[in-house]
Amino acid sequence: MPKLAYLGPEGTFTEEALRILAPQAERLPRANVSAALDAARRGEADGAVVPLENSLEGAITTTLDEFAWGGPLLITAELLLPVEFSLLARPGTRIGRIKRVFTHPAAITQCRTFIARELPDAVVVAAPSTAAAAQEVALPGSPYDAAIAARIAGEHYGLVELATGIGDRSDTVTRFVRVSRPGPLPEPTGSDRTTLVAFLTDDHPGALLEMLTEFSVRGVNLTRIESRPTGDGIGRYFFHFDFEGHVADARVGEAISGLHRICADVRFLGSYPRADGLSPQVKRGTANGDFTEATGWLSRIRTGQV
Repeated sequence: MPKLAYLGPEGTFTEEALRILAPQAERLPRANVSAALDAARRGEADGAVVPLENSLEGAITTTLDEFAWGGPLLITAELLLPVEFSLLARPGTRIGRIKRVFTHPAAITQCRTFIARELPDAVVVAAPSTAAAAQEVALPGSPYDAAIAARIAGEHYGLVELATGIGDRSDTVTRFVRVSRPGPLPEPTGSDRTTLVAFLTDDHPGALLEMLTEFSVRGVNLTRIESRPTGDGIGRYFFHFDFEGHVADARVGEAISGLHRICADVRFLGSYPRADGLSPQVKRGTANGDFTEATGWLSRIRTGQV
């Protein structure tokens, strides 16, 4: 049975994602994303499950930076989890008596309308995670009357749902990834995604365009691009890329090789099945067979056979 670390404590959306991605795994909660990934790096766990991006809030920057600067890890699977917030409280609590609410800042942002309408006089305090908020509210003598968290948190800590589905958007989704230490990659499925980090050699006009061209000329479609500061001064950035295809695909391999030639460093973070099951539209001239034929044609020219 594999051991998987995750962003804890018990009752987070990350635990819910882990239960779906690896229902038989032993779950090891950790205090934050960095600790979960470090548990995988040190061998305390066989891997980890962490959030990568949210459809409303965008990228989880801690995860992005860990992938760029921490020890090598590979993404082996992803999951798109619908996010539904609930208002949780100790049994017997009435909404009209709630004066202090504890929850994660992302939940505060995503539940603004409900808070303003139903809890206009309540003070909302930021917590390390939604599950930590529920854990605190469940304690005897807690200064907080309610938590905004996942339903699973209420189940863990004996809280009751006073309201559910309280997010401003009903279609909010968080993307979670399962990671492991470097090893064999998942086999290509025809519906894959590849993730990497690229560091500029130097800052000059057209530097980003040069990187994007490596994808464009080979028909590789980007699904996400994020810039993050290197810490070396204002205006110095590195880039996270998600794109369609598997490193085993000729067009993807060629694009990554091109980036390697022009970048100071490229950190490959994995090729893995897409959670949405979408397959790329392969442009004319960019299928595996097209690259093979072109290589053969060039070889014949170089050996005087054409």
